[in-house]
Amino acid sequence: MVVTSRSTLDGMGAGCALLLAAVAAGVIAQGGFYPGGRLAVCGLVVTALVVGRTRLDRRVIPFALTAGALAVWTVVRGSMAGGYWPAVLGTVGTLAVLVAAVALVLRADPVQRAALVLGLTGVGVLVAVTGWVGVAFRVPIWAVAVEGRLWRASSTLTYPNAAAAVLCALALLALAALAARPASVPRALTAFVLVTGLGATQSRAGLIAFAVGLGLLAWLRRRLFAGPLLGAVVAVGALLPTTPVGAAPRPWLAVAGLVAGALVAVLRHRAALVALAAGIAAVAALAPDRWDAVLANRGTFASWGRSNAISAALDQVAAQPWAGSGPGLARFVWLDSAGDAVVARFVHNEYLQLAVELGLVGAALLGLVLAAAAAIVTRGGGDVAWAGPAAALVGFAVHSAFDFLWQLAALPLLAGLLVGLASQHTADRPKTASVHGGGGAPSITGEEEKCQKAEEGVS
Repeated sequence: MVVTSRSTLDGMGAGCALLLAAVAAGVIAQGGFYPGGRLAVCGLVVTALVVGRTRLDRRVIPFALTAGALAVWTVVRGSMAGGYWPAVLGTVGTLAVLVAAVALVLRADPVQRAALVLGLTGVGVLVAVTGWVGVAFRVPIWAVAVEGRLWRASSTLTYPNAAAAVLCALALLALAALAARPASVPRALTAFVLVTGLGATQSRAGLIAFAVGLGLLAWLRRRLFAGPLLGAVVAVGALLPTTPVGAAPRPWLAVAGLVAGALVAVLRHRAALVALAAGIAAVAALAPDRWDAVLANRGTFASWGRSNAISAALDQVAAQPWAGSGPGLARFVWLDSAGDAVVARFVHNEYLQLAVELGLVGAALLGLVLAAAAAIVTRGGGDVAWAGPAAALVGFAVHSAFDFLWQLAALPLLAGLLVGLASQHTADRPKTASVHGGGGAPSITGEEEKCQKAEEGVS
């Protein structure tokens, strides 16, 4: 008997479909940063739990207990500090969503996981395309003129660094799937679009996180992913000259670069290298005067605001080391060069932010949560579908040290889904045919997969 299957959304199942809807809703609602979007994300996840009738797998219990302990400490510290309840409830809700996502995906079968990866990648493509259009055509709802200097892709999240976090994770998933089927043109184009979108955000932390995750993925899969990456270099290089705020946009150059980059992504060997060289030469020749503005702003690791915020945060940790200032109550103050006070709410380092608000007690509990998540992920190692989610999680962990990402409900939810996808599958029902190439097909085309024979088929 042979069981045939397509890598489409058809086999996702109600629970995973609702989780995908929660991610999409969060992305559309500015990442779920504000109460309305956060409630939508939490509501869809709760519905997924009810519809999926999820039983708590024993592997999730340590993760759930440590996350629960951190939630309890958040409530206790919030009460002690006078109770800024929006922040308290937001943190508790984020932890609940994180645990629920892991529990649901961990029990999903390989076909459901493949469909979920496909859906997530589709969401990522929409983020990438809208962000690229926002920059190329100066569409304010999809791009932001940061500090009045450069247009940066933000898509519906309205925060370029959050868009970069989404695209970094999903680009690594797409590249992992491409490694399973290197000749797949749709997969190559999907990975190219996602990496191009990441470049359009011009997020330095996002690119650092992607480089770390990519290094791990290349080592695990023994591949360099030259086509999509070189293609993205061409496309982003053609887009960057239109990003300086004071310069006239050049959408025609961006479109030409996008087409050339797509060709590089799917061509092989010498043809790709020739096209890459031609694309870079064209960009350099057409817009040499605009590179100075881009490099002056994004070509450095220096960040005056971040440095001062970190210094202020460390002072607060020293002042209240054990219990912290309380959830949502921290404010970081310093003086600028003119002697005026600057106040920031976030320190752009989620680990330090938590230590400031919940003290070393909270930081220790967070360490236990991360260790429990790592235990789930490492036990799933060896499966062909494991490398992509694992690399994406490493990238997300690195990025969290440079930007405030956990404040947006959609991003911890995405992290929970990645933990579940990287876990070892628990067989809850008779084995069906696995998808060829293992780990699903994150392409936006729904291309048909070859399937292997199953021991138990459908007559």
